[in-house]
Parts: sequence; C-alpha cells; structure tokens
Amino acid sequence: MAAADLPRLAEAQASAPSRPVHELMIERGFAREEDVLAVLADEFGMEVVDLTNVTVSPETLKAMPLKLVHRRLMMPLERVNGTLRVAIGNPFDVYALDELQTTTGLVIDAVLASPREIARLIKVHFGVGGETVTAMVEERGDVELLEETEADDSELAKMAQEASVVKLVNEILTEAVNERASDIHIEPEEDSLRIRYRIDGLLQIQRLPPEINRFQLAIISRIKIMARLNIAEKRMPQDGRIKMRVHGREIDVRVSIIPMIHGEGVVMRLLDKSRMVFNLANIGMLPDTYGHFKALIDRPHGIILVTGPTGSGKTTTLYSALN
Repeated sequence: MAAADLPRLAEAQASAPSRPVHELMIERGFAREEDVLAVLADEFGMEVVDLTNVTVSPETLKAMPLKLVHRRLMMPLERVNGTLRVAIGNPFDVYALDELQTTTGLVIDAVLASPREIARLIKVHFGVGGETVTAMVEERGDVELLEETEADDSELAKMAQEASVVKLVNEILTEAVNERASDIHIEPEEDSLRIRYRIDGLLQIQRLPPEINRFQLAIISRIKIMARLNIAEKRMPQDGRIKMRVHGREIDVRVSIIPMIHGEGVVMRLLDKSRMVFNLANIGMLPDTYGHFKALIDRPHGIILVTGPTGSGKTTTLYSALN
C-alpha cells in the first residue's frame, strides 16, 4: 500500500466505521487479499485456508449456531470429537470466538480465510437473501407486546407491519435479551445499517446479512409503532416505551429516536425486571446516604434528580425507590 493511499483509506474508514480496516483495504483495492491475509495470519499465528474446494459435512453444519453464521460471518469446516474447526475473516473479533465456544461447548480451532469465500460458502450452505433473513428470525420465539399498538393506513405503516419485518424486529429484541444486553443501538450509515448491543458495558457490533439494509425504514417504523410514536415524523427526536414479554419474562424498553445524517437512529434501553431485584437497601448506598435518600423519597412532595453516566444504575435506583 502506497503512502498516497492513506488519505483515501482514512476517508473510507470514516464512511464505514464499523468495517475492519483490512476488509476496506481489500475492497477498495489498496492491497491484495492474499497479502493482507498473510500478514494477519503471521500477526495472529493462524493458518490461512483456501476455501475454493472445501466440502462441509451436514453434521458439521448442524454444530454451528445459525445466528453466528450470519451475524459474525463464521463458516464451520470440520468437527472432530470435541473440536470445531471454523473459518473466520476477521481475527480481531475475539468476541465471536468466545461466543461460539460458549454457545456450542466445543473447543474452537479458528483458521483465517477470505471473507468473500466465507460469504460464498454461507450462501451455498445456509441460503441467501430473504431466505437467510427468514432463517435468522425463525430461530427465536416471537415477542409478545403487553400494550396494543396503533398504525395508520400509510404505505410505510403497512410495510412495517409485514410479517417478515415484525419477525426481524422481534429477532433483534429477543437476541438482545438473550445476550443480556442493556442497550440496543440501531444506526443508519451511508450504505448500510449498523446494530450494536451494549453487553457488560461495552458496545459490540452485530454482524448482519447485507440484505437487511433494504429493511432499514421498515425496521425503524416497526419500532416506532411498538413504542406508540409518530412514524411520519422524521425530523424531530421522539421518546417512547415498549412493554413486552420474551420467553415469559417481562421487559421494559425505553426508546429514543434521533434524526441522523443518513436517516433516523434508534437507542433502546432494556430493563429485564425478572432478572433484577429492586431492593433499595441492597443497591449499594453507604448507610448515611441510604438514610438520607430514604427520608427524601418518603416525603409526599418534591423532586429528586438522579444523574450519572450510562450503566451507572440510574434506572435501577428509580425502580427500587418506586418499589
């Protein structure tokens, strides 16, 4: 890669911040794929595998969780006893390998391969387009809304109420609940849609099939309908709430819609009430602070401001106080 290409690479990164640098280098022609893979393999001590003539057994395919195939772009190659050999295109995504090992209970032997070849094999063995998205959303159960929703007769509202879109949004919400995420960020970019879950305080990018991009407007409109917001309003921020039940657990979701450069961004805060004990005495306050706070919330009138950064416990404190 020439020094003169660095500004162009920086511009490419700015337009697609969720994409790994090495993928952008290959895609934009700054470097040859085989050269980049060789450097990454040397850096991470991994083997590079050519997938052009690979045959994968049905037993191996069954061992791979479908959600990780599409979201993390991982292709199972071989299963031998308790070890699963998997091809990955992004060795920096350590969360993917940890998630795969936790989900399958197998020892993971990761090898490096061309992202294009991995995507090709995924299409061959797991489907493509609408079938891929449908397979993803059918892996989980539906979300049960605890409040009735209302929608007008506009074309956008009809599109947001289609079964495929409803299932897709349900999958996003259900996956976040199962991953014990505290927040979901849905961010439109110039030519893609980025979804991130905040897990253990860290935002983690979720890999999605490119076909999901065409559902962008419908996904956001569906979330607006669920939160009882105005789907026609696109230039003003909106706030709402979703009350739902997932696998028998009641979940409260705070929804914020924010206009952005390439569309509307969505931030959802999830509160799984079944997993939390709202006991003010056990929330971690010092005895003097607890006594003062308890005296304040017992008063019949007044206002209390609860402030702090993301994940500091503001909502838990308020729920405990109300309890």
